[in-house]
Amino acid sequence: MSPSANPLPVVLLPVGADDDALDACLGALEAGTPAGTRVWLADDAQAGPRGLAIVERWRQRTRLQADYTRRPRMIGQVAHLDQMLAACGDADAVVLAPDAQPLPGWLQQLAACLARDAAIATATPWCNAGESAAWPRLGEIAPPPADFERTAQACAQMPPLHPELPAAVGHAVALRGSARQRVGGLDASSYASWYAALIDLSLRLSGLGWRNVLCETAFVARGGEGGPADGDMDAINARWPAWHPRLADFLMHDPLRQPREQLAALYDQVGMPEPQRELF
Repeated sequence: MSPSANPLPVVLLPVGADDDALDACLGALEAGTPAGTRVWLADDAQAGPRGLAIVERWRQRTRLQADYTRRPRMIGQVAHLDQMLAACGDADAVVLAPDAQPLPGWLQQLAACLARDAAIATATPWCNAGESAAWPRLGEIAPPPADFERTAQACAQMPPLHPELPAAVGHAVALRGSARQRVGGLDASSYASWYAALIDLSLRLSGLGWRNVLCETAFVARGGEGGPADGDMDAINARWPAWHPRLADFLMHDPLRQPREQLAALYDQVGMPEPQRELF
């Protein structure tokens, strides 16, 4: 199935307070996303004067269909994202971390991933700081790829098998709108961080038979991993006592070792000269 054959989800970008990260994110988003893609920059009263100037300058020149909203007062990360997702109704959406840098083709590949299997509720691309979706090494933080184009080309050559993840990861996640509505959105009353709320959402989706998968044909870079707010993991452990044993088992047995090694091999081959045809 060709990635371009699928309608693209709306990109939701919660604006953060790190101006340099925001600038890099918007630059990569512009370079790696098809013209006309719907993008919603939603500011929970986070951006300062320089951040606002960065957003305004980018909006004036972007090829994307971009909207920007700003709340007068901060309501919190999870409540803010839940309102963004609720505003999308049953449409598919991709939540992109404000310090992430998507590689070329990322959104088309995530859309194709959702289209391949109606049971997929969340699709997470590879990331250099992606925890269970990390590349080149599981659970480790590596520098962002030196060559975005080469890395994206290698990912696009991966077989789209979409193996299961313990939960979606917050650098970038495609969410199927109908599945998200079925479980009732994010739990803003129990969690203060997107990191924990996304784990909870993933586990609720899994409990109803939906799948949380790796989109091994896409890559989104990030400067570092996300993390929980104080008390969030206690809330996860209370509600989902099997979560940490399940995650530990995943890290110990490393079921994604073969796909990571395959991606590394494809990366090494990208740009190499074609073998000479046999002479007759």
